[in-house]
Amino acid sequence: MPLATSDLSLVANTIRGLAMDAVQKAESGHPGMPMGMADVAAVLWTEFLRWSPEDPHWPGRDRFVLSGGHGSMLLYSLLHLAGYPVALDDLKQFRQLHSKTPGHPEYGETVGVETTTGPLGQGFANAVGMAIAAQMEAARFQNPGLLARVFVTVGDGDLMEGISYEAAGLAGHLRLGNLVCLFDDNTITIEGHTDLATSEDIAARFRAQGWAVQSVDGHDHDQVRKALQCATAACDRPQLICCRTTIGKGSPNKANTHDVHGAPLGKEEILLAKQALGLPAEDFFVDARARALFQQAAARNEQERRAWQAALQGWEAKAPQQVAAWRAFRARAVPADLLEQLAAAAGAEPAATRALSGNVIQKLAELVPGFTSGSADLDPSTKTRIKQGGSFTAANRTGRTLHFGIREHAMGAVVNGITLHSGFLAAGSTFLVFADYMRTPMRLAALMKLPATFVFTHDSLMVGEDGPTHQPVEHLATLRAIPNLHVFRPADGAETAAAWTHAMTRRDGPVALALTRQNLPKLPHGPGWSAREALRGGYLLVDAAGAKATLVATGAEVGLAVEAAAQLTREGVPTRVVSMPCLELFLQQDASYRQQVLGKAAVFAIEMGRPEWWCQLTGRLDRCIGQSTFGASAPYKTLAAHFGFTPAHVAARVKAAL
Repeated sequence: MPLATSDLSLVANTIRGLAMDAVQKAESGHPGMPMGMADVAAVLWTEFLRWSPEDPHWPGRDRFVLSGGHGSMLLYSLLHLAGYPVALDDLKQFRQLHSKTPGHPEYGETVGVETTTGPLGQGFANAVGMAIAAQMEAARFQNPGLLARVFVTVGDGDLMEGISYEAAGLAGHLRLGNLVCLFDDNTITIEGHTDLATSEDIAARFRAQGWAVQSVDGHDHDQVRKALQCATAACDRPQLICCRTTIGKGSPNKANTHDVHGAPLGKEEILLAKQALGLPAEDFFVDARARALFQQAAARNEQERRAWQAALQGWEAKAPQQVAAWRAFRARAVPADLLEQLAAAAGAEPAATRALSGNVIQKLAELVPGFTSGSADLDPSTKTRIKQGGSFTAANRTGRTLHFGIREHAMGAVVNGITLHSGFLAAGSTFLVFADYMRTPMRLAALMKLPATFVFTHDSLMVGEDGPTHQPVEHLATLRAIPNLHVFRPADGAETAAAWTHAMTRRDGPVALALTRQNLPKLPHGPGWSAREALRGGYLLVDAAGAKATLVATGAEVGLAVEAAAQLTREGVPTRVVSMPCLELFLQQDASYRQQVLGKAAVFAIEMGRPEWWCQLTGRLDRCIGQSTFGASAPYKTLAAHFGFTPAHVAARVKAAL
């Protein structure tokens, strides 16, 4: 039954009071958005959204994403009222060290938070990924009960960011009917009213992108209810509900101004606002009736959860093998011999690592049903298509290859959303030089500890004729600068198999693969060598008695190091070679292993990129042979000679430094 307007107003005003008090106590924060969207949230959470504090990760729940993470007190207040483990004391610790209520919602830190939000537009694109994952999961296991709905709130800031345009275009094209977006249309940003910087017709824009659009008064509960009824009844395309709201609603002097966006109201203004809203002056007041209304919603949702669990048991009785496969998918299970099978699939012949990766991906798709892959319109180059899986489209929800279009920024965030939703292990790909377009999603994947995979090909100057606009120089270093991102730059098929094995088995963060365009030589692995050594990040490839130097290299430069070491040894400078496909993994190894691999001789590093990062191994910049300038347009072998990436030049650099 719909709640009375008086009850919904009570819930909304309770949220407003909590938001004002928490921000004031913290002396920082954003009260305006929670106060403005409180009415919309009250209707959504008490009448429509499926949630369960008893089982927060219930697969049948709806997903709620607060894309404008600065308005986090809206979400924290809702979680508190809904009975999640967010107590009043937690609200009082808003924005304090180690609290459950950080300034922006953080996935994994607070139960009920579905994704980390803050950088505007990311949450919206995450929601698109979640909606895609729900469609894929339900279709793959032929169970409509797995088709979760995704609700996301956005503000003007989210929709000004280019990522929202990219993600909305993809969602509309894919006709994601399980996605509902609630637009907090308050016409205010930090600097003032939105007409300072934009005059865009948001409704027209989304209609042009294939969305169904409604417009309502965001403070009229009946209008919000009817719009949500219409949006949740539809299933043929994503839904946008433009909710015209007043930022800071209830504040007599600051409502509808940018002053209420990102600063405490002040004690006097809070007292005036509470009087206007009919709230007592008491800090962090929660009306018993508001709690009771959420308890009623919780009881209804518990009935839905139990019905869903009963349906799951019925499904298991009818199709036990299918349910077993679904449970394995949810657990992200992989074969114990995954590396060995992938290494066999990669092959040992000389080839570009992007091509070897393509071989691995086909086998990986056979072995790991949750693996899904795609590219930003570059599959002919990145080799990431799953050939036997078909394409995920509006007409084919079982497809395993995703076509993101030329939307790198959205691709990264959508991959995160797919990974967040359930058991998928998702990968997106483009050229390494475009990695900066998706830097924020990669950073957030690392922060959330998501097992997402980002594949980058054309990883060096050896792109050749396309020239410096397409030749990455600083990109490997900037990727390695992201905490908790593992960067794998393999040098042959075995190392490529190891890179993908790590990507599929790591559970505490993302992996980036950097792959070559040009063919690489076969490496001189000794008898008994195992690709598992590559999973330690670095290993001794070529030993030399009485070594005076050790060359550490990654990717294509490993073959160069082998040739240079041979020349140095012939010239009386015995030289070892270490392959270092993943520096982050190597640095995690124990000190004795690292010392054993690096040896006692002078250490040199070779990589076609910024050299400074390698000083932590070499101790000196003159022992880092890299690239500090932009490239040039020429055939790649010409570029290698021009920029000094030849055995003779490397040997000369080593002897000069020694």
